[in-house]
Amino acid sequence: MAQMVITGLICGALLGFVMQRGRFCLTGGFRDMYLAKDNRMFYALLIAIAIQSVGVYTLISLKVFEFNAGSLPIVAVIVGSFIFGIGIIFAGGCATGTWYRAGEGLIGSWIALAGYMLVAAMVKSGVLLPLDKAIKETSIESNSIAETIGVNNWLIITIFVVVVAFIIYRELKKPRVKIPGLKPKKSGLAHILFEKRWHPFITATIIGVIATLAWPLSVATGRIGGLGITTPSANILQFLVTGQISFINWGVFLVLGIFLGSLFAAKMSGEFRFRIPDTKIAINSFCGGLLMGFGAGLAGGCSIGNGLVMTAMMTWQGWISLGFMILGTWTASYFVFVRPSKKAKQATRVVTA
Repeated sequence: MAQMVITGLICGALLGFVMQRGRFCLTGGFRDMYLAKDNRMFYALLIAIAIQSVGVYTLISLKVFEFNAGSLPIVAVIVGSFIFGIGIIFAGGCATGTWYRAGEGLIGSWIALAGYMLVAAMVKSGVLLPLDKAIKETSIESNSIAETIGVNNWLIITIFVVVVAFIIYRELKKPRVKIPGLKPKKSGLAHILFEKRWHPFITATIIGVIATLAWPLSVATGRIGGLGITTPSANILQFLVTGQISFINWGVFLVLGIFLGSLFAAKMSGEFRFRIPDTKIAINSFCGGLLMGFGAGLAGGCSIGNGLVMTAMMTWQGWISLGFMILGTWTASYFVFVRPSKKAKQATRVVTA
C-alpha cells in the first residue's frame, strides 16, 4: 500500500505540474485545429505518443511486463469517443485538463469533475452498466494493429517515429514571430519552472517520459496499465459511496497527484486563484462533465487513456478513439463557436444595411 500511495502520488504530481506549467490542453489543441488551423498541440501529442511507444515497448521487450491489446469494442469506442469530444468543449477541458485546472482554483472544473466522476461511476458499476455491456457486445477480435496486418510492432513504431520526427522538423523550421514579454521577476531555475513559457514540444517530451514510467510503477502494484483517468476518477466516488477498499488502486493516487502537482505549480507561479463561474458556464461545465463521464466510460478511456496511452500501444482502439474525439470536438466547436459567430455577423449586416 505504501508503494502504491507514494509512486502514484509522485507520478501524478509530476504529470499535474508539467501539464499546468506547459498548459498542455488537448481540448484547446483539438479545437484550435478546427478554429485557428493551429496544429501545434496535436503535434505535441504525437511527440508524447511516440516517446511513450518506444519506451513502453522497450520495457515489454525486456520482459518487465506483458501487454495484451485484447478485443476492440468498435461501436462503444466510436460512439463514446465522439460523445467525449463533445463533452470536453462544454466542460472547458478534457478529463486530465479538468483535474489540473481544478488545482488552479477553477470552480467550473470542480463542477465538471463532479459530473464526470458521477457518470463514469454509473457506467462502471451503476445503472448504466447494462447499457455499457450491451453496446460493448459488438466487438472485433483483434485490437492490435500489428497483429491485424501481420507485422512486428517495432516496424509500425519505427514508421510512426520517423513520420513524427519529419513533422516536428518542418514545424520547427517555420519562422516564428517573437512576442516581447514582461521583464522576468525570477531568475535561474525558478524562472524556468514557474515563470518562463514552456514550449509545447518540450512539455510533450516530458509527458511522454512520465507516461512511460507510469507503466512499471503501476505494474509493480498489480495494476497492469499506464496513465489512466476515467476509471480511477470513478473509483474515488465508488470508494466514498461503498467504503470498499478494493476500489483504491494506483490510478486513484495518480489522479489525486495530478491535482496536488497542479496546485503546487499554480501556487508557485502565482496563477492560483478561486474563480467562480456564472450560471451558464456552471451548467455547461456540469453537462460537459456528464458527457465526458459517459463517453469515456463507454469508449474505455479518455484523451489520456485512449488518446495518449492506447495510441502508443498501437491499438485500433487508441487511434479510432482519437479520431472520433477530435471529430466530436470539432462538431461541438461548430455549434458553440462558429455558428453563433456567423449568426452575429449576419445580424450586424442586417442592422447596418
